[in-house]
Amino acid sequence: MSELVISEASKGHPEASERRLTAIGDLPLLQISQEVRVLAQALIEDHALPAKAEADAYHVAIAVVNGIEYLLTWNCTHIANAPRPKIEATCRAHGYEPPVICTPLELTEE
Repeated sequence: MSELVISEASKGHPEASERRLTAIGDLPLLQISQEVRVLAQALIEDHALPAKAEADAYHVAIAVVNGIEYLLTWNCTHIANAPRPKIEATCRAHGYEPPVICTPLELTEE
């Protein structure tokens, strides 16, 4: 996870926020490096994700640059339902292998 995940998990109802933060508390923290910034910008410039979804582009870029195999998300607006071929093409054009992007339910479907 990243600082962005912590920030998003901290929002909303205090009790719900506390439960979310507890659930993710032991996950490793991935940094926003220059490589992440470059890829996030490319995802927007290549129209893989809309400009208004900059935080989502960073979520994807953080996972990609850090070699994460699966990016699980409940964000069905911009990430889970994004044009995955465009995301994959942009990642590969920058020398990265993209993760499988899916919801937790999609991951557990047989």
